[in-house]
Amino acid sequence: MAKPVLLLSLFLSLLFFISGTGGDLVIPNEQKTWCVAKPSSDEGTLMANINYACSEVDCRILHKGCPCFSPDNLINHASIAMNLYYQCKGRNTWNCDFKNSGLIVMTDPSKSRLSGASFFW
Repeated sequence: MAKPVLLLSLFLSLLFFISGTGGDLVIPNEQKTWCVAKPSSDEGTLMANINYACSEVDCRILHKGCPCFSPDNLINHASIAMNLYYQCKGRNTWNCDFKNSGLIVMTDPSKSRLSGASFFW
């Protein structure tokens, strides 16, 4: 019984590396993930991330009076814009890179606190 399981594991591992995904983070489809701005990101990077993400996806939820406007701070708005982009583009690791200023999290940021910043979306 152990031999078939070992062979199957070896086959799946080989298939995984041959497919070219060996270097990427693999997250099961059932696991929901979000993209947020790294707390260490500077203001210029956060603004560039907002501008890029919002040029690619609809960021109207960030406008004053809309549900995701508050709290009105740069890291919150950047995280929402980056997450909108990440979700719309297929939740691939590269869709949250933003020149190494994005961070993929497995805990819903709208229900938690990340390094003292509140995220609501």
